[in-house]
Amino acid sequence: MAPNATAADRQPTAVAPRRPARAMAAAVGTFVLWTAVTYLLEGRLRTLLRPEAAFDRVTYALVANVLVGTVLALWVTRWVVLAGHLSPERLGLRSARRTALAVVVAGALGGGLFVLQGPPSTDVVVVTNAFAQVLVVSIAEVVVCWVLLGGTVEWALSERTDQRVATVGASLLASAAFGVYHVAHSPPFNTPAMVGLLTVVGLGTSLVYFGGRTLYGALVFHNTQALFGVTQALAASGQLAAFETPQVPLLAMAGFALFVLVVAERTLVRRAASETPTAE
Repeated sequence: MAPNATAADRQPTAVAPRRPARAMAAAVGTFVLWTAVTYLLEGRLRTLLRPEAAFDRVTYALVANVLVGTVLALWVTRWVVLAGHLSPERLGLRSARRTALAVVVAGALGGGLFVLQGPPSTDVVVVTNAFAQVLVVSIAEVVVCWVLLGGTVEWALSERTDQRVATVGASLLASAAFGVYHVAHSPPFNTPAMVGLLTVVGLGTSLVYFGGRTLYGALVFHNTQALFGVTQALAASGQLAAFETPQVPLLAMAGFALFVLVVAERTLVRRAASETPTAE
């Protein structure tokens, strides 16, 4: 230290105060915005009940789920990480090896539950098309409800209580948020009974996400839970046969949404961790 350094020069650099309220407000605000955009582009227009409305369906998928539910939500998550509150690992962003293992295990578990329910079809092409159909929405659901909202709630609660209590609380809230978000959808997903059922389904995703600390594992498990309902709906509407051949638009949209997720979480969240020494 220079001999003529002042007392102020010798003071340690102040650490920005931790503000759970601000982080929570940002997370809840993002959830509310995502739900509102979903209602405007899907629930209000009954978009998913109109197979002929291709433009509306693409608009809903891109704006509500890719732009708001994925990119914006991860940008807000980046802010929380930069503020020093959370690490990417805590949010489920792990190494390539651990991610691959989590995806395999979650896929086997979710796939096994799917088969045990006795779906209308287990044809590989049908299941692949159905998986692609719901993947775009599932990505946004996991990012908003579990990564952003659940991760922020867990951190905020851990400031005041035991870590295990905080994790349980975050698990319950993320699952409830997933259920409540469906009030913005077309029938029958917006009914109280369906909201309650989906909240229970969300507990399974919470178990995988918070138990394994893996975004991609939770995403695969979460998406497989929708397969039974999708294949049932396709069978009931007489459209199951059409899914016996590859549906290129569905596969392309799913691939694009997954690409956006990977790029966004790496350039926004993981990179943010390298910019702050206080993330934990």
